[in-house]
Amino acid sequence: MSADPRPDVSVVIVSWNVRDLLAQCLDSLLAVAGLSISPDQPSGQIGARTVDVWVVDNASSDGATSMLTDHYPWVHVIASEHNVGFTGGNNLALRQCRGHYVLLLNPDTVLTRDAGQPDALSLLADLLDQQPSVGLVGPRLVYGDGSPQSSRRRFPTLMTALMESTLLERWFPHNRWARRYRFEDEPAVAAQEVDWVNGACMLVRRQALDQIGLFDEGFFMYSEELDLCRRLRTAGWIIMHLPTATVVHYEGQSSGQVAVRRQLLFDTSKVRYFAKHHGSVPAACLRAFLLSTYLISLASEAIKWALGHKRPLRAQRLRAYRELLRSGLRPTGSATR
Repeated sequence: MSADPRPDVSVVIVSWNVRDLLAQCLDSLLAVAGLSISPDQPSGQIGARTVDVWVVDNASSDGATSMLTDHYPWVHVIASEHNVGFTGGNNLALRQCRGHYVLLLNPDTVLTRDAGQPDALSLLADLLDQQPSVGLVGPRLVYGDGSPQSSRRRFPTLMTALMESTLLERWFPHNRWARRYRFEDEPAVAAQEVDWVNGACMLVRRQALDQIGLFDEGFFMYSEELDLCRRLRTAGWIIMHLPTATVVHYEGQSSGQVAVRRQLLFDTSKVRYFAKHHGSVPAACLRAFLLSTYLISLASEAIKWALGHKRPLRAQRLRAYRELLRSGLRPTGSATR
């Protein structure tokens, strides 16, 4: 074990009402990743690296904190009285943990290890060890059934924002802007420098975080990892994607519990990112475009309701689009660094 009192890696997990998935994630650290840890010791090892684990419970109502106390006493638990979002939750732990590297991990993930190969965390940490100019690295993500999940990205342009995860992408699902944004034009066959990675699993160098600061809490959730990677790149750090490290991601298990809120946060964060990094005019154009798509969808659902097609579903969607329109997609936080 290292003589340095600081752990090599601090694992940070922010949880909201996903107790069973959280337990599965922690079990993967114990079993799949080979973490050796005892209940009376708040840190352990993965391979030759010392590791401690931090879980922030974002005011859940599922009994997660009791589960952690009873079954995972080696976890450092931070119980927030309020849901402070993904960014605020991570920052609570980042202000306290001391690892040289920090693994930012969603609770709906499972670390994997192929037979005879190192675990995913060790592979990610090896890359940071070997390349000191790399500030952050992300793994290949797969869904629960093993199918590939998009996990590497280029920085978005305004055209990307119009054509990705919007009504236009539903109309033109294989448009070149969205494909290029998600690196669907290049196979993931080797370690590769990218603009940013999916925030479900990211290993970040603490030195780099100390230089640029923590997550911007103006992003409650969504686009926060994009903003973080943008700030890292601006500061001169390299972002890498490592396809030999694989992590299962069940995606959207927390945010999926409140679908309208999820869409509102997703689009509001997208607008806020453009305001912060591209200026008020592109952000205003994006906001106007997104609101116009809600109007189109509202009109479409109203026609289907009037024709008697699945009226309970149409009524639910009409309420959702009205709520999105009322929001105005106004970012709640300052668009400053």
